Amino acid sequence: MNQSITVFNRQRARPVNLPLLRQAIGILLRDLLACDSFLFALHLVAPEEITRLNQQFLNHQGSTDVISFDYSEPRPSKNSNITPSLEGEIFVCVEEAVAQARKFRVSWQRELARYAIHGILHLCGYDDLRPMPRRQMKREEDRLLRALARKIPLQQFAKRKQRPASRRSL
Repeated sequence: MNQSITVFNRQRARPVNLPLLRQAIGILLRDLLACDSFLFALHLVAPEEITRLNQQFLNHQGSTDVISFDYSEPRPSKNSNITPSLEGEIFVCVEEAVAQARKFRVSWQRELARYAIHGILHLCGYDDLRPMPRRQMKREEDRLLRALARKIPLQQFAKRKQRPASRRSL
């Protein structure tokens, strides 16, 4: 049983509390999705990188919010007692999360959590290409976001900038 979560930050739009984000991913996978075995990486990237990935791997033009790469073995049937292993990585564009957060009047941290959840749901087999599966995925995304927000203060994904030490006069 492998349980590995790695978080990489290759963007400068917002400082992110990576240990808390990693903890949130663990809560999502272990507690909320009951996933026993996972090898997972989350990459926080800039628009240039996600645009390049979108073109190179999905043959889509322009930027996007999240891209998932599933490395898992084919999933057993729904009637099986075998819990599938989740293996994959997700690339999230933080600048896109910031822009969409303004549009929907939510915090960028909440939008970042939504993108992570969305990517993980893709790794779990959810599809958003057709209307009915898209609605099912959106409902599950909303449920998981509410559950995660009850367990972790999402606003603390924003890493506070270190203030310089004050000088004391003697």
